Amino acid sequence: MRANFENLMSLAGRVLLGIYFFVPGGLAKVFDYSGTANYMADQGMVLIPLFLVLTIVIQLGGGAAMIMGYQTQIVAFVLAGLTLVISIVIHDFWTMPTGELQTAHETQNFVKNLGIMAGLLALAGLGGGNWSLDARLKS
Repeated sequence: MRANFENLMSLAGRVLLGIYFFVPGGLAKVFDYSGTANYMADQGMVLIPLFLVLTIVIQLGGGAAMIMGYQTQIVAFVLAGLTLVISIVIHDFWTMPTGELQTAHETQNFVKNLGIMAGLLALAGLGGGNWSLDARLKS
């Protein structure tokens, strides 16, 4: 019973993180490319076309891999690194005026990303679990 619970929780966490990167991460950027590019420009980002396409590729590919549990540890580590870079470069609330709505918004995004990085780092350490493509490929 306990093993099934652990397998189910590992699967659920991995799939939810994968969906987060695939849908509101990668797909949203594809369908609102110019809006995302403008947001990045507002945050002072450089080489936007390069970094936006790279981010989309990592988020779509990484999200799909996480959902399937393929190369989970490597993918989770890469996504954690991407999330760290995005947090520091895009959600830099510490450079904004105190008490403004945009500052609160970026603070919330930064803290949310810390939680996402925590989950990704746990998966990077523990792997995708028994109900993953990684486990199937080992057998």
